[in-house]
Amino acid sequence: MDLPFNERGVSVTRNALSAAGQVFPLRDIGGVRVVTVPRNRLLPIVISVAGAAGAVVGGAFRSPAGIVCGAMLVVVGWLTWISQDVTHRLIVQSSEGEREALSSLDLDFVERVAQTVRDALAATPVS
Repeated sequence: MDLPFNERGVSVTRNALSAAGQVFPLRDIGGVRVVTVPRNRLLPIVISVAGAAGAVVGGAFRSPAGIVCGAMLVVVGWLTWISQDVTHRLIVQSSEGEREALSSLDLDFVERVAQTVRDALAATPVS
C-alpha cells in the first residue's frame, strides 16, 4: 500500500486522510485550508483589570485581603496570557460542510499535511 505521508498519527494515502481517529475519503474532500487561531486577548485583560481594580479598592479601604486578592488576580491574568498557545487547524471542506481534521501547535506540520492532501487530490483521477 502506498503511504505518501505517515507522521504523528496522521496518514495520507491515495484514498483517504486519516487524522485524530477520523477518516476522510479523498473522493469526499473538496479542499483543505489551514486556519490559525490566535491567543485570546480578552480573558487575560479582563482578569487583570478586575484584579487591579480589586487591589486599588482594597488599598483604599486598607484591606490587606483585598490587596492580596487583587494582586493574585493580576498574576492569574498574566499566567492566562503566557499559557495560551497559537494553534493551527486543518479544515477539510466537503459536500457536508467543513470539519476540523487536525489541530497542532506546529504550523509547518499542518502545512505539510495540507500540501500532501492537495497533491493527493490532484493525483486522484476524476470520475
